[in-house]
Amino acid sequence: MRRLYPGPESPGEPEREWALDELAEAYAYPAAAAAGAGWLRANMVSSLDGAAHHGGRSKPLSNAADMRIFGVLRALADVVIVGAETVREERYRPARRRAEFAERRAAAGQTVVPAIAVVSASLHLDFSLPLFTEPEVPTLVITGAKAPHARLLAAREAGAEVITAGDQAGVDPRRIKPELVRRGHTRLLTEGGPRLLGQLAAAGVVDELCLTVSPRFTVGTAPRVMSGPEIPDPVDLELTDLLAESGFLFGRYRRP
Repeated sequence: MRRLYPGPESPGEPEREWALDELAEAYAYPAAAAAGAGWLRANMVSSLDGAAHHGGRSKPLSNAADMRIFGVLRALADVVIVGAETVREERYRPARRRAEFAERRAAAGQTVVPAIAVVSASLHLDFSLPLFTEPEVPTLVITGAKAPHARLLAAREAGAEVITAGDQAGVDPRRIKPELVRRGHTRLLTEGGPRLLGQLAAAGVVDELCLTVSPRFTVGTAPRVMSGPEIPDPVDLELTDLLAESGFLFGRYRRP
């Protein structure tokens, strides 16, 4: 890993594997998150030609460094927000306990692992998956006020905590963040997928984007990291950090 921006401390220094503590410091949440205001960070990977996945999964675009950062971002978060389609495609599992972050999480007043929050209007989810049967902290399900009653019962019977974030059948992306913050989850991380991230970005609630650019192209018709109707005007973000390893670029962008 090398820091490209802000300027590297030692310009001629070769790549090396950063320790987990170094990555944790590089990706620390701003003080506003711990103060209760809430900070929504997105983490996505993209191919050189803009694909968010290959064959329905993001793993073919990733590498070991990307997965280390993925693990660190999870370990720093209170909750990981993910769309139902991504849960189905990626066969999501509960967050696992990381001994390396136990002391850091305890000092920050966090649970032993982040909760996984699944956004689903229909609640068309397999509640027999380990995500619901084996979590160390209860999995959250975010849905609308008119979600199917039978599916609501199934979610609760599976031990999930149901959060209503929408007055109709759908989920209002503007309500996800305040509903989670109200429950004490201020360090928020979303791993998409593209449709959910597109909705959150269009609603103006994404504070930060951590984007891995993979030195691979896929062609095909996979969506971009944000997918949905075009917004009226492009939104500017500020580049705050840029790291590199093995041809992969790891950028961190914030709203001004």
